[in-house]
Amino acid sequence: MHRWRSGAGSAAVVMAATVASVLIMVAAEPLLAQVSPSQTWPTKRVQVIVPFSPGSATDLLPRTVFEHVSAKVGQTFIIENRPGGGGAMGVSAVAKAEPDGHTILVHSNALVTAPAIQSMPYDPVQDFAGITPLGNVPLVLVISPDKNIKTLKELVAAAKAKPGSINYAAAGIGTPPHLTTERFRLAAQFEGQVVPFKGAPEALTEVLTGRVDFYFCPIIPAMPFIRDGKLLALAVSSSKRASALPDVPTTVEAGFPNSDFDFWIGMVVPKKTPRDIVARMHQETVTGLQDPSVKEKLAKLGVEEMIMKPEDFDARIAREAPIAVNLAKAVGIAPK
Repeated sequence: MHRWRSGAGSAAVVMAATVASVLIMVAAEPLLAQVSPSQTWPTKRVQVIVPFSPGSATDLLPRTVFEHVSAKVGQTFIIENRPGGGGAMGVSAVAKAEPDGHTILVHSNALVTAPAIQSMPYDPVQDFAGITPLGNVPLVLVISPDKNIKTLKELVAAAKAKPGSINYAAAGIGTPPHLTTERFRLAAQFEGQVVPFKGAPEALTEVLTGRVDFYFCPIIPAMPFIRDGKLLALAVSSSKRASALPDVPTTVEAGFPNSDFDFWIGMVVPKKTPRDIVARMHQETVTGLQDPSVKEKLAKLGVEEMIMKPEDFDARIAREAPIAVNLAKAVGIAPK
């Protein structure tokens, strides 16, 4: 009978096993180092915070895009609406979130304009890193045919003929559509009276009746009235013509330099999110935006393509921030 004997032989076996384990770990280290966080993102459910109520373009756009992204990356994207405080509640939650790519903010350029008109607990430049705009929603200047005004220059001439007599709708003071109108008004150099409303339906009703002279409206709710001839489209505010209204000039084309204002909806994350994760998020989002079915759905929402690299989107936000501040000061709605 052979008996197991402890001693030098067993120690040698243990030593050999230990050395083998160390060699395996050393050999594996380069492979582990090659696996960056971006290659595993997302590793869990992704929370997408929208600081507006359901149903707006800012809400519908990410639902359309992230449905495609979710299917591709194999993780759920939960859209959470957090309206309130002029968007401050939802925006602040993302600014303070873990910067790991699993909390996203989808906001309009109200992200930039809101701090220009009231004190906000965040800084659009210092607290966020851009991924890409998800799209641009052209605003169209509409007017009742009963006003007998056919062009933008005729509208401006009428406003200048009776200073202060013309009025215009705004879906909330300090919102991007309101600041769009003020930028145009200052560029065109005429006086007028703003009439605020809760949203586009109420504003459109007043323009249709003629009680309000004109309104820069998101293109989709205005389109049925334009098609039926109940409203005239004089210009769009965007830097290029809207595909839904190819014959309607931009305000710049109509003769008013420095009057353009893009109403974008974009995707940002906490500032300290690693750049390789930012790059991966950009890649997957752009792939979703370029999917034919997604492009078709966005076109029906009146959304124009506006893809930008993360660093270019960061630069745009930084460039727009002082413009919004100066505009708010010029029209007297900046915080005291």
